Amino acid sequence: MLSCVTENMGLLCSRNRRYNDADAEENAQTAEIERRIELETKAEKHIQKLLLLGAGESGKSTIFKQIKLLFQTGFDEAELKSYLPVIHANVYQTIKLLHDGSKEFAQNDADFSKYVISDVNKEIGEKLSEIGGRLDYPHLTKELAQEIENLWKDPAIQETYARGSELQIPDCTDYFMENLQRLSDANYVPTKEDVLYARVRTTGVVEIQFSPVGENKKSGEVYRLFDVGGQRNERRKWIHLFEGVSAVIFCAAISEYDQTLFEDENRNRMMETKELFEWVLKQPCFEKTSFMLFLNKFDIFEKKILKVPLNVCEWFKDYQPVSTGKQEIEHAYEFVKKKFEESYFQSTAPDRVDRVFKIYRTTALDQKVVKKTFKLVDETLRRRNLFEAGLL
Repeated sequence: MLSCVTENMGLLCSRNRRYNDADAEENAQTAEIERRIELETKAEKHIQKLLLLGAGESGKSTIFKQIKLLFQTGFDEAELKSYLPVIHANVYQTIKLLHDGSKEFAQNDADFSKYVISDVNKEIGEKLSEIGGRLDYPHLTKELAQEIENLWKDPAIQETYARGSELQIPDCTDYFMENLQRLSDANYVPTKEDVLYARVRTTGVVEIQFSPVGENKKSGEVYRLFDVGGQRNERRKWIHLFEGVSAVIFCAAISEYDQTLFEDENRNRMMETKELFEWVLKQPCFEKTSFMLFLNKFDIFEKKILKVPLNVCEWFKDYQPVSTGKQEIEHAYEFVKKKFEESYFQSTAPDRVDRVFKIYRTTALDQKVVKKTFKLVDETLRRRNLFEAGLL
């Protein structure tokens, strides 16, 4: 009897020891989880949130891709290959737009004859237009690429392309048409430059974490950049991102003063950008948020401004050209810049005028320009942080 009690007490003690060991292990795991959460929370406090906003086709996503190339590891081979169907789709969609546009001009324009596609290319044009209207595009073969190149070089298509702003012709058209043979190679893998030119509408929210300083993250700020779709139906997704933002980077495509929205062909893109900019400025949660305005697509603007008057846009109707060449380009740019400055101050409450506001001339496709711009943005935000901490 005594031995039985002793045995049972031994089992009980052994069981209690196991329970105590299990409790200690569980407590240790809980403590480790809490420690990690605390460290992550502290780390999060040092990450500055940047919001990339703007209307559709403003170049936001190109800037986002540039950041990935400049301050992260860039695109690996799998990511580059994932853009192949996007690039081929861009080619097919563009040649369809040009073909269908030339037919429309040939039917309705007073000077219709110059928009009539040559007999040798008519059948090719119909074939490519049909392909461009499909949901699934065929792989771009050498034969198809040659047919696209032949149609692209047709005088009627070139005349139509000159009126591209009326047809939603994408900015990547020249680049991809000049590289058709390379794009149709059997072993083609998109280059970084191809990826930058590739056009795909952003849907939802994408984010990237980076430091403009480079590898040594400790020597500079760490940023988390959010890119969201710019089309009207995507903007409802913006609101939940508005809290806790260190800076808004607003992209305005200044070359699009003569173009209409993809989603509303009766609406001028620049007027849409103006109203969107003013709406963002007035959001209560941005009371102390820094604003960085990127006047983007300057490379297209400087070519267009010498051909298309700036005052075709309602917002710029009081513009008067003063010169030609580079002098006129600079004059026009400064006029646009001043309009945005006026818009900023008119849309900013008196108690918010001391928040940081900077304007940068940008070309999203130019890596050197983007790198220099983000270094300036980083410097501005670091100085603001030091000032708010009483160290300046």
